[in-house]
Amino acid sequence: MNEAYGPLAEWFEYLNDDCDYASWSQYFIEGLRSLRAGSSGLELGCGSGAFCRALTRAGFRMEGADLSFAMLTKAEELSREEGLRISFFQADAAALKVPHRYDFILSPNDCFNYIPPKKLPSAFAHIAKALEKDGIFWLDISSEYKLRHKVADNISADDREDVTYLSFNSLSEDRVEMDVTLFVKRKDGSFDRFDEHHTQYIHREEDISAALRKAGFSVIRTEGHLGEPKERSDRLNLICRKQ
Repeated sequence: MNEAYGPLAEWFEYLNDDCDYASWSQYFIEGLRSLRAGSSGLELGCGSGAFCRALTRAGFRMEGADLSFAMLTKAEELSREEGLRISFFQADAAALKVPHRYDFILSPNDCFNYIPPKKLPSAFAHIAKALEKDGIFWLDISSEYKLRHKVADNISADDREDVTYLSFNSLSEDRVEMDVTLFVKRKDGSFDRFDEHHTQYIHREEDISAALRKAGFSVIRTEGHLGEPKERSDRLNLICRKQ
């Protein structure tokens, strides 16, 4: 059994082509500009770098960090294909260490769902140290509603010509355990099988807000996906400023 985002890294953006990265990226771009967040940013938990690339094209000076070496390799490959010069480095979001400070840190698309609740205060304290004075921290996670009522005790599947994705999800108190299987087609028509295990933690908004305040952040606003009402939204965005 592979760790999360090993073999899946090669297929992640391809399998998520229905999430409308263009609109999602524009939501972040417009939000950061409205906050006058500055130009130097880090995408924490960047995965294969979709948002890094979009923000770079929009004029931000972006870097990307992720724990998965496979994801970073894919991020560098896709950036080169677009002719973009983006620095990527390996880092643990729970104990972030960075080469310099940033105007803003964006952590989109579930990065902090992989961090246990007990590690949030320390993680946010490390992020505060990585930001300039008045820096912005934008946290985007799968909501408690989504994980408990849509993902948990369910099966996710995506069957395509060249790859099949299956995820068997089970609820366990404050987390969802996910057993992911990929079947990847070879040139001869046979398939390779890859298995990964993912654990996503369910974070309550009040617990995250308390941990952010303890780390020295003020929460400017909270909202659902693309700014929609947070009630029954699949995503929760917490937009914060370092005090």
